[in-house]
Amino acid sequence: MLADRVRFVSFVLVVLGVTINLQQVSAGPWRDGVHRSGNAFAKRMSESDEYLEFGRKLKQSCGYESCPKPKKNMLNVHLVPHTHDDVGWLKTVDQYYYGSKTTIQKAGVQYILDSVIQSLLSDPERKFIYVESAFFFKWFNEQTVELQQQVRMLVDEGRLEFIGGAWSMNDEAAAHYHSVVDQFTWGLRKLNDTFGECGRPRIGWQIDPFGHSREQASLFAQMGYDGLFFGRLDYQDKRERMTHKRAEMIWKTSDNLDDADLFTGVLYNLYQAPPGFCFDILCSDEPFMDGPYSAENNVKAKVDKFLYYVNLQAESYRANNIILTMGGDFTYMDANVYFKNMDKLIKYTNARQTNGSNVNVFYSTPSCYLKALHDIGITWPTKSDDFFPYASDPHSFWTGYYTSRPTSKRFERVGNHFLQVCKQLTALAPARTAHMEPHLNILREAMGVMQHHDAITGTEKQHVANDYARMLNVAVKACSANTKDALNQIVDPKYKRSLRSTGLPVEHTTPYPEYTFAFQSCHLLNVSKCELTESKDSFTVTLYNPLAHAGHRVCTCSGLSGGRYIVRDYRNVEVSITELCRMTENRF
Repeated sequence: MLADRVRFVSFVLVVLGVTINLQQVSAGPWRDGVHRSGNAFAKRMSESDEYLEFGRKLKQSCGYESCPKPKKNMLNVHLVPHTHDDVGWLKTVDQYYYGSKTTIQKAGVQYILDSVIQSLLSDPERKFIYVESAFFFKWFNEQTVELQQQVRMLVDEGRLEFIGGAWSMNDEAAAHYHSVVDQFTWGLRKLNDTFGECGRPRIGWQIDPFGHSREQASLFAQMGYDGLFFGRLDYQDKRERMTHKRAEMIWKTSDNLDDADLFTGVLYNLYQAPPGFCFDILCSDEPFMDGPYSAENNVKAKVDKFLYYVNLQAESYRANNIILTMGGDFTYMDANVYFKNMDKLIKYTNARQTNGSNVNVFYSTPSCYLKALHDIGITWPTKSDDFFPYASDPHSFWTGYYTSRPTSKRFERVGNHFLQVCKQLTALAPARTAHMEPHLNILREAMGVMQHHDAITGTEKQHVANDYARMLNVAVKACSANTKDALNQIVDPKYKRSLRSTGLPVEHTTPYPEYTFAFQSCHLLNVSKCELTESKDSFTVTLYNPLAHAGHRVCTCSGLSGGRYIVRDYRNVEVSITELCRMTENRF
């Protein structure tokens, strides 16, 4: 026997694997300016979708079928009403949703969606796009069944269109592609489950991230998106592209994939309304005052200014169609104000056509704008590299966020790793208990929020960063219950005997109430702290291998205090160990 205390640490290796079949989807309507025959875009254009609801067939006119028809030989102006709702930035996610902390920022997403839906229902000519699935489904789940059906009607008629469709508008520099794919998967799945094909986004809408990567565009192409629009690029690059009409292009997003070219457009005014035409309650621009005998009547002046602006913008683009973003950060809390003035803008601008004006204005969406460009058949310039780094002005490079808040960035990576473990073990658990799916979804949604371009970037306020960390910590703990249940079901002999004795289908079986193994996770290993290893004389470490084959890995066990240690494997055979020096330990 050793004179000083000996601690025993046994290791259990769990080797599990799953095979996933992936199917690549066509990337959109353009390749070197030519329509791709036989792809999903052509199919959506040629077929009318129908679906069954309450025993009757309803004809759908969403997507490209719902698009207004531009006029030939005229400058067609596509007004795109939208709101950009950050999933946390100056305020937390819930503060933005409920509209609290108005001294920080006047923004309430629930009021935006309430107001927009009522404005759309009041006039069938109006359209609106929405992006952030995290906010939308929080709002949608609070509504009555009747209002939910009205929202489905708006989606089916193409009057409310989802763009982007991910849980949040992710950053493209600090986010890992694995987490990006996961958050798109979750957002698109929710849209499909709720709205079917009409809920499927066709356009990538990355209007606020601080630069854009070729890999992100490649993901859009591989996911079957038809185009991408964004607002931020280097100020010199933007000036050059606007001057030479190269703001719209075919982005060649991969040297290896044959079908990864994506139409990409740079928006003219970031994502804001034209100067003088922000009719939101957050803005101070003058409304249309059209009383025929009013001394304040400003219709002529407003239309003159608008015509000047759209003709100026048209000089930077190749087609006789241009897109005008009518919105901004958290706009449309009183949507009627904005829509009422846009109605007048359309009415009085189009009235000028009788006097020879060639400007035609109408409500539209990015996908309808894309269709109009496609119908013209223009050959576009190409690009094959990134839009990084982003500089907004001379000597103003937005690159500090690549490394800011490193602890938050690390926590996001840990969260992603744990999400993969949780998904796999939840799927492989012999008995699916009632809590498993809700716990998994909590982590999915928290990780989706973490990809937001003001979350993983570290550009948020400190109290918002604290809330992100709180949210992810709660989600990881929730999913830990899944991994504990699943691992016990797989390795606990008492549970296996109990399961065999019941004879019930595994999906209806209640897990064994008292597991043999009390699995715990140490989430503070970044500071070499683990309460379990510091307080127990002996314990078992379970290593999870997500691959379908065995492998060799170095395992680092932190937080051990004093004494000597003996490590044995699952066969009770002693395993050699190497103690790390303090300098080396701090690097893990």
